[in-house]
Amino acid sequence: MVQVSIIGGLLIGLASLLLMLSLGRIAGISGIAYRALFSMRSETWTLCFVLGLVAGPVMMLGFTAVQVPDFTLGWLETLLGGLLVGIGTRLGSGCTSGHGVCGIGRGSMRSVIATLVFMVTGMLTVGLIGVVS
Repeated sequence: MVQVSIIGGLLIGLASLLLMLSLGRIAGISGIAYRALFSMRSETWTLCFVLGLVAGPVMMLGFTAVQVPDFTLGWLETLLGGLLVGIGTRLGSGCTSGHGVCGIGRGSMRSVIATLVFMVTGMLTVGLIGVVS
């Protein structure tokens, strides 16, 4: 049986390709979410894209036996984490989806470097958390 993650990856790649071919836009989640939620020039497709990001996991819960993760963080920690991610995506000129999925697929050296930095930072963070806890 095919893993759900493989299907999800294929759908992300297909959606990114279709967005590029149809509208000439890159499927970077942080940029799309910013335009949909905070830009005065929001386009209908950006709102639909963000709604799809929310609807996908909700549908997954309804059609499969996937376990809902147990979050132990409070609202303050969650908001602070979201704020730091937002600042990081602005400083890095994009997020993991924009650089990792779309940028590397387009052959962007800047995206290759950004994705390597994301990955190394993530590995170091996991390593440090493992040492501390």
